[in-house]
Amino acid sequence: MKPKALSDYIIKHSEGEKRYIVAIAGPPGAGKSTFAEALLLLLIEKSIQAKTISMDGFHLDNSILAERNLLDRKGAPATFDTAGFIHLMNRLTSFENNVVIPVFDRKKDLSIAGSSIITTKDKVLIVEGNYLLIEEEPWAKLKKSWDHTIFINPGIDTLENRLLNRWLRHGLNSQDAKNRTLINDLPNARYVIEKSSGSDTQIF
Repeated sequence: MKPKALSDYIIKHSEGEKRYIVAIAGPPGAGKSTFAEALLLLLIEKSIQAKTISMDGFHLDNSILAERNLLDRKGAPATFDTAGFIHLMNRLTSFENNVVIPVFDRKKDLSIAGSSIITTKDKVLIVEGNYLLIEEEPWAKLKKSWDHTIFINPGIDTLENRLLNRWLRHGLNSQDAKNRTLINDLPNARYVIEKSSGSDTQIF
């Protein structure tokens, strides 16, 4: 399903609801952020108050990852403040007002606190992240937060090419980009594909 059809579906099914939360999950490099932004623009064009939230804002700082010998595994489940993200979603599903959230700056490779605020005027929330549909605890606690779920999986070969090119664009040399892709990103991708539950919408 393309963003236009999904935006129409969301508008229809969110009628009469105080809040409607869409989860966009999938492996790294699947295109979750791009899809989320396209969906957001379509909703705003229809005068729907909406915002995007990325799980990446809950990356642990590189200094903490270094202390835990996890810097080379950044993006793996253990490198996130999972409890903090689950707490955020509980606050948002409870329709709490003025919820302050962090945003991940990919160029600086760190999370910036207090970068966005979700208010009760934000009717549709588009949440994107690798582990939103993981069936294992503690991620499984998120399941009750979603009104509609989307899983994007273009396939391992496509993911490998995208991830390799991503690291090259970020200034890594070819060997470091290949190591980052094969040693970290693709194992994370396979975990997401294997452990995620079924979704309402699948995009390949």
